Amino acid sequence: MILKLKRTPGLYLVGFMGCGKTVVGARLAEALGWSFADVDECIESEQGIRIAEIFDTRGEEAFRRLETEAIGARVRMIQFGKPMVVALGGGAFVRPQNCELVANNGVTVWLDCPLALIRRRVEGGTNRPLARDPQKFELLYHARRESYALADYHIQVTGDDPEVAVQAVLELPIF
Repeated sequence: MILKLKRTPGLYLVGFMGCGKTVVGARLAEALGWSFADVDECIESEQGIRIAEIFDTRGEEAFRRLETEAIGARVRMIQFGKPMVVALGGGAFVRPQNCELVANNGVTVWLDCPLALIRRRVEGGTNRPLARDPQKFELLYHARRESYALADYHIQVTGDDPEVAVQAVLELPIF
């Protein structure tokens, strides 16, 4: 295991909504014997409402503040020696303060999934407020790729079997 990961045992999964961060992250944490946290689920639990409702009632900027706080809380757990796989929300890594925070406290992995596969995964759902408009959704997908590319590692996700992505992460030279 690389020194950076030994010092701050945090593995942060980044990527667009629907790329599999939650499913892959949970299975990866299990394989490593680490804890798992999905930042969006943490926010919903702490706020007592769904992400879509936060967007609708408080706005995206309020949600982003909550997101940064939730990421900070998980980073502090990791800094205190609790190994953890953390699934970041799709827009979290785009914000420079979040990107810097996780990059300085573990290893980041981009789960890169083709747009067509993501569309299929999120269509019909109501819990993703930024997926409501198909044209904006596609623009957002392309706009965020530059930020995701800043991750330490890049894993291609081409199908629906999460074990393929889990195995690809476990084969990275960080372990």
